[in-house]
Amino acid sequence: MTVFVHPRGLCESDDVGDGTRVWAFAHVLPGARIGRDCNICDGAFVESGAVLGDRVTVKNGTLVFDGVTCEDEVFLGPNTLFTNDLRPRAAIRKGPEDLLSTVVRRGATLGAGTVVVCGTEIGEHAFAAAGSVVTRDVAAHSFVAGNPALHKGWVCSCGVRLDAGLRCPDCGRAHEKSPSGSGLRALEREPIAQS
Repeated sequence: MTVFVHPRGLCESDDVGDGTRVWAFAHVLPGARIGRDCNICDGAFVESGAVLGDRVTVKNGTLVFDGVTCEDEVFLGPNTLFTNDLRPRAAIRKGPEDLLSTVVRRGATLGAGTVVVCGTEIGEHAFAAAGSVVTRDVAAHSFVAGNPALHKGWVCSCGVRLDAGLRCPDCGRAHEKSPSGSGLRALEREPIAQS
């Protein structure tokens, strides 16, 4: 396998996994770490210091800045925007040590136009609706929406809203509240994606 870079794409990183595709007008800076089988669509930008796991989808116009880590199988919808500085000023130069990190855990989805304020953690299989502004941590399997994004319900790893009994009406997977209080966890083992 190899890395595909569209003739009008620019991938300056040497740390890109096999099977990853970088499309037209996308730009991956040196120092970015990109996993296997990722899809970085037209016009996306991945800055030095950003980390993408395996099988991450970065849709058109998405901006992933230094300090952002997306674990495996994260979906970033079109025009998703991450921040990394709570107090930006043009006249004040800051280094990486001044930036706040953001972590998007395995299998999470950020819908089109989501804005993620730095210093937050988005839990496994969480789902932010299109246009959400994420200003605080999001629990595992939580469905959030709005500005600021608020918890509206729970979702399965397959992306379907859970019923009142925390069971997925689509795939049938049952869930329970995590003992740590960090959201939900699936009772049945989740299938492993093929690479």
